[in-house]
Amino acid sequence: MTFVPPTSEAQTGSERMEMRVHAIRWLAPAIREIELRATDGSEILPGIAPGGHIDLSLPGDLTRSYSLTNGPETCDCYRVAVHRTPDSSGGSAYICDTLRVGEVLSVTPARNTFEMAQSDAPAAFIAGGIGITPILSMIRHVAAKGGDWRLLYAARSREDAAFLPELAVLDGGQGRVTLHFDDQVGGAHPDLVAFLAQAPEAAHLYACGPAPMLDAYEAAAAQWPQDQVHLERFAGEADMSGGGFTVELRRSGREFFIPEGKSIMEVLREEGVRVAYSCQSGVCGTCETRVLSGIPDHRDMILSERERESGKTMLICCSRSLSERLVLDL
Repeated sequence: MTFVPPTSEAQTGSERMEMRVHAIRWLAPAIREIELRATDGSEILPGIAPGGHIDLSLPGDLTRSYSLTNGPETCDCYRVAVHRTPDSSGGSAYICDTLRVGEVLSVTPARNTFEMAQSDAPAAFIAGGIGITPILSMIRHVAAKGGDWRLLYAARSREDAAFLPELAVLDGGQGRVTLHFDDQVGGAHPDLVAFLAQAPEAAHLYACGPAPMLDAYEAAAAQWPQDQVHLERFAGEADMSGGGFTVELRRSGREFFIPEGKSIMEVLREEGVRVAYSCQSGVCGTCETRVLSGIPDHRDMILSERERESGKTMLICCSRSLSERLVLDL
């Protein structure tokens, strides 16, 4: 990953675009697709690529990340699909229950932490629930090039599954889509080992879905070359265990003690330091910050092993410190 987002909300503002809700489409009882278009009439939006996502600024000082569903032919709008979670803290509830066509939202240009491999190798996709969102964009891009692909899509029921008509069109009757609905199989898990066994050896594997599915996917793909195995996790609860440490903000000259149980992000916001954030659990990359000194304790889900070993950057919403002191470029 090469994109390092701005390190304060003030800086982020200059990177944001004003976008109008052009359309809202009902996909399933708890899923809505939102189409956003630039208020300045821009017809080519930045960053549209398979696996990309945008951040939406929502009422209540909320920022939420959502994956794009765009195919390569759609460059004049951002399309995202949002699942209305029962325990929503305001993001998905606002979008699915309150948001209306015509409203204007502040949106970041699309960026990507779930990139596809730069090759024409076959692709095997696994999606669980709303995890179909980035996977659909990937399939659209592969299909546009006439590439070899297959998909295993699991959902609680057919009624809960989004984009089934679109997937049928993309498949074109070739039998590349395997559907797994929990209510039809007594809650049994999909057989990921069997699905991956059908993929060509050169295939790149991509998965997005809930944690249990992704844990099973990593186990099923353990024997594959790891540079062919890709995944994106949903936001979860960050692990804040471990002793306290001190953080110095080099540019502002301020210092703060980060106790066990609190993130760097949480303490900085409590102290009035404005920093960019979204998922707050290490899956979106919005809060990535340059490290000038000290040893980060990486607990995110997106930095590569090389990036972690370099110690030059960290996600301050979830990662902590292995040294008594960290100096950040803030």
